[in-house]
Amino acid sequence: MERLSQLNCVACRGGDPSLTEAEIAELLPQVPEWQLVERDAIPRLQRMFKFKNYAQSLDFTNKVAAIAEEEDHHPLIILEWGRVTVQWWTHVVKGLHKNDFIMAAKTDELFSR
Repeated sequence: MERLSQLNCVACRGGDPSLTEAEIAELLPQVPEWQLVERDAIPRLQRMFKFKNYAQSLDFTNKVAAIAEEEDHHPLIILEWGRVTVQWWTHVVKGLHKNDFIMAAKTDELFSR
């Protein structure tokens, strides 16, 4: 099986379906540190990353922003002293898409470096 972090996002369009509950349940174990949360009736993947200080938090935020630009898939990022919270979901499908799991895996990979 190909690792999610090795995949690239595919362009999404309005009308594309969001993932089913079964598809989400199949992909979630591949990003075990991520939680499934719901905001505004939209499911999202969320994870909080901890750091020793603000500078490390900011550096990580910038790295996540860079891969988001590269893949043209953008998260909600909350930057705080010593932590960064990231949420991935696909706005155009108003839910989760495989791209969100790919980006969660890429975010994990950035953190582990």
